[in-house]
Amino acid sequence: MIKALSEDLRNKISAGEVVERPASVVKELIENSLDAGATEISIVVEKGGHQTIQVRDNGSGMAPDQLPASILPFHTSKIATMEDLFSIKTLGFRGEALASIASVAEMSIVSSNGSGEGAELPIIDGRPGDVQPAAEIGGTEITIRNLFYNTPARKKFLKTPRTELRKIVDVVRRYGLAFPEVTFKLVSDNRDIFHVKSETLEDRIDNLLDPTYSRNLLPLNLAKGDYAFSGFVGNLNLVRSRPGEQYLFLNRRFIKDRLMNRAVYGAYESLVKRGEYPFFVINLLLPNDQVDVNVHPMKTEVRFKDEWRVFNVLKSGVSDALSSILDTVPGFDTSFQQPSSTPTGEAPLYGQPQRPPAETIPTNPDQGNMDLKISDFISPVQTNLERAKNYASRLAEAPIDAPETIATENIWQIHKKYILSEINSGLVIIDQHVAHERVLYEEALKAFESSSMASQTMLFPEVLEFSPDDFDGLLDVLPYLEKIGFKIKKQDESSIRIDAIPSEMALGNEREVIREILDNFLKEQKQYSSFQEGLAAMFACKAAIKAGDSLMREEMQELINRLFATEHPYYCPHGRPIIVQMSLDELDGRFERH
Repeated sequence: MIKALSEDLRNKISAGEVVERPASVVKELIENSLDAGATEISIVVEKGGHQTIQVRDNGSGMAPDQLPASILPFHTSKIATMEDLFSIKTLGFRGEALASIASVAEMSIVSSNGSGEGAELPIIDGRPGDVQPAAEIGGTEITIRNLFYNTPARKKFLKTPRTELRKIVDVVRRYGLAFPEVTFKLVSDNRDIFHVKSETLEDRIDNLLDPTYSRNLLPLNLAKGDYAFSGFVGNLNLVRSRPGEQYLFLNRRFIKDRLMNRAVYGAYESLVKRGEYPFFVINLLLPNDQVDVNVHPMKTEVRFKDEWRVFNVLKSGVSDALSSILDTVPGFDTSFQQPSSTPTGEAPLYGQPQRPPAETIPTNPDQGNMDLKISDFISPVQTNLERAKNYASRLAEAPIDAPETIATENIWQIHKKYILSEINSGLVIIDQHVAHERVLYEEALKAFESSSMASQTMLFPEVLEFSPDDFDGLLDVLPYLEKIGFKIKKQDESSIRIDAIPSEMALGNEREVIREILDNFLKEQKQYSSFQEGLAAMFACKAAIKAGDSLMREEMQELINRLFATEHPYYCPHGRPIIVQMSLDELDGRFERH
């Protein structure tokens, strides 16, 4: 039987498209406040929005007789005709938000519009109660309690209060960056997350993200025809290993658009590697008839009338902003490079350096199972770790000298990057960075299970400040940082003081190491079997000696001895080979000694 759905069920289905989680509620209420002309917006949440969400503004407000209509589906003051739908100037326009929220939560609205009186409307199960007199508050205050209390199937999919709070912080930050002239205050469980007053965008970035960001910003200002782009892009100091600090606005509406992101990333292409994400806050100002924002219920997806024109103008503008950096990147003499080994018709993998042809990779011709082909290294099917393990297992099975027979008295450093040593059957080449990385990785894993790694006390302790959500995540990783040798104390609600750093780590790297570890912790995707492994790998990569570091003979000997004391001396935590062997037979063959 085909039958009509009840009004209550229709409202709950509609709510599922608009209200995904507490952050969705905050988003819709902030948009209503901004559309009402608010210059001050206060958001209060309890238990990550599970329990309470309250948004108060000083906007135009609503008359008492208008309150019941405000929660009816498809009732709005923002559009009236079909023509209005194609020239939308407000953030909201569908008339769905309050109706959707009211159907899945307990709700009350208090509002006054400057007439000298206020009114309050309670809503339960999506049905309005009687309008009651209330104090004049000079705007609107909407309170949401017990979100999804009547839809338990939705409620059980909510994340922990801490996770939901991070999502809320992210939403408020987006609007704070889009409207720097508006005052925003966010309070969670009686704790101020941030309170920013009317300011410039540059100051707003500092206050909402990190106080060091303004020193690393490059301005973007571009006007071309009826397009105008403005904002800031970050220099290479603001490149992060996780996405999340890419803010793209269309007429001050936060949007997600892969093509526009590609335009920005394309401008950075020669500056960053795969898996790195530059910082940017960019507002695209386009005529309303050039875009369609009525594409998705969440209004974060839009459709451009001429998307490729926007793409090219945006990429050109970002490239111009980055010109000061691009001018300092040295050119390279490519005359010595080998021809590409990429088969005809196949493009090289983005971000993958072209490796030398297979015949130049050192192998032992007597060991048939050790023949390495270029595809072994760049095949998209196998992971780096799997390839390295296969390489290591073949190397371990080969009849070469045991590691302890490496003649460390005959040892050399090549180009301040590789360590060369002879063995009875030929020679070995060791990458000094990934060798030290393997040593530090295994030492960090052991430290997590037992005693802490050694520390070096800093002569002048360093204070680091963080954004509210980053600081919240940092508190979770502090015990692990202590284990690997950091001595850290909480300074206040958004900063820490570093008194000591791991003895293996160079001074001056502490900020970068901690930020990378924090990024790894906050990543939603898991690259390692446990958080401890990911943290250890991140620390090892940042703290290890680098290519270009000069080593004394004793340092090289110590590194090799420590390397072969590890469980897996043949590959680093990220899967790169550490050791390459070239046999005496291969050397003889190269010199035609038959």
